[in-house]
Amino acid sequence: MTDKLNRRSHLITGGVARSPNRAMLRAVGFKDEDFDKPIVGVANGHSTMNPCNAGIQPLVDRAMAALNSAGAMPQVFGFPTVTDGIGMGTEGMKYSLVSREVIADAIEVAVNGQMMDGVLAVGGCDKNMPGCVMAIARMNVPGIFVYGGTIKPGFWKGQALTIVSPFEAVGAFTAGKMSKEDFEGIERNACPTVGACGGQYTANTMSSSFEALGMSLLGSSQMAAPDPDKADSAAESATVLVEAIRNNLKPRDIITRKSIENAIALVMATGGSTNAVLHYLAIASAAGVKWNIDDFERVRRKVPVLCELKPTGRYVAVDFHRAGGVPQVLKILLDNGVLHGECMTIHGKTLGDMLKAVPSQPRSDQDVIRPWSDPLYRQGHLVVLKGNLAPEGAVAKMTGVKHPTITGPARVFNSEPECLKAIMARKIKPGDVIVIRYEGPKGGPGMQEMLAPTSALIGQGLGESVALITDGRFSGGTWGMVVGHVAPEAYEGGPIALVKEGDPITIDAKMRSIELNISAKEMAARKKAWEQPKPRYTKGVLAKYIRTVAPANRGAITDAADEA
Repeated sequence: MTDKLNRRSHLITGGVARSPNRAMLRAVGFKDEDFDKPIVGVANGHSTMNPCNAGIQPLVDRAMAALNSAGAMPQVFGFPTVTDGIGMGTEGMKYSLVSREVIADAIEVAVNGQMMDGVLAVGGCDKNMPGCVMAIARMNVPGIFVYGGTIKPGFWKGQALTIVSPFEAVGAFTAGKMSKEDFEGIERNACPTVGACGGQYTANTMSSSFEALGMSLLGSSQMAAPDPDKADSAAESATVLVEAIRNNLKPRDIITRKSIENAIALVMATGGSTNAVLHYLAIASAAGVKWNIDDFERVRRKVPVLCELKPTGRYVAVDFHRAGGVPQVLKILLDNGVLHGECMTIHGKTLGDMLKAVPSQPRSDQDVIRPWSDPLYRQGHLVVLKGNLAPEGAVAKMTGVKHPTITGPARVFNSEPECLKAIMARKIKPGDVIVIRYEGPKGGPGMQEMLAPTSALIGQGLGESVALITDGRFSGGTWGMVVGHVAPEAYEGGPIALVKEGDPITIDAKMRSIELNISAKEMAARKKAWEQPKPRYTKGVLAKYIRTVAPANRGAITDAADEA
């Protein structure tokens, strides 16, 4: 390894002044011949607290062995993880989106603090993926992301289950539509293995999009966590990374405006999570790429939904993988002119070159992936709405919605728990438009996901007749007439703070509008009378987050909150 490619060479190669650096590295196993090898950090997201991350250590072990074999010196360090499925509906959920920033900062500190030559990041739960790639893009040190893998579906009485199943069962049970036996059976069988949530929820959305982005191995993102090929992909990722280090192939050579467009095209085609909007705004910022909320709408209009995946379809990630997975979808998009095949990938080849051997049409023995000529929806499902209720934008998810327009009376709640209590008490009726506010980046803080209330509505049979608007966000497992990321948020005095109980609200996904149907004069009067509430936290990481976080329409990032 030449001095040019080894970031530590100016510290550890020869010379009396550098001997203390060498002495400390000898204590962790370096020998004379190792000082010229690239030092590769392995960012390890292993945790026994959740199934998403509990299977990561064997992948790290395989990657470490492969790095050694490829002539690198791997050095492992950990990063924290918060799991949404466990924190959901509790105060702990406020730390979820915050953890994305903490993960990015932790990896930057470890890699740059020790001047490592590359980084292989292994993560499982939702915020692991964007946090890792934000750090890699920010540092611009050769890097690759390895997904911990998806969970296998559980089963109860022949029904395939995911983590969303128990949340929806709560609503069905309280509505008297489910027996106690089935309620308990679903809870006990929903998560049978390690791995991240099994539908095209946020974890699988982000991991699959990283294949399209070029930052993960092609074909690796939908493998089941316990299966041998998942560990094999971790080892192959290590080998590919060492080659990237030798060729000085850096993240910003890969993460460009066109490759982000590829990633969003994949998100749209697979019916992915609304959280991809937040995360790609953040990744683009970290990579220095111009990308704003309106760019998602530009991609949405030209990319159909091709995959029937949960939460609105029948299939889970392992079915998707068996049907041809991400490479098959990317080849369909490439052949139909909505993918930039010239984009570079971590493999050291263009995306187009990587897809040459993939068939142009999906296999006829499966119906997970539709052909271009027969999509599930003619356009993408993540719609950016604007109007007097969200002048800086909001994000709606339209898969599974039969009626994309609704006008109804506002049912106003100043927190998620307050709303859930009303739903469980059967106080929400068809035609209502629920407003959950003060759950934005600053107001929550941390933009809690509204999976508990939306799942309860689905379980009660109200998923298609009730809308929900929030300045918080949604789980990738959410479906229905839901609108999140409303900006400006209530805590900053956005119009969502001014809504009163019973106000008529119109959501029109076809027109991409969201309107509070009151006069401008009335809106101004309410704004004048509004007072900002006190922050919910004044000490610790959540208080720091309140002070530094940018709005949702800029990705809720914390390292550029003063940028225009």
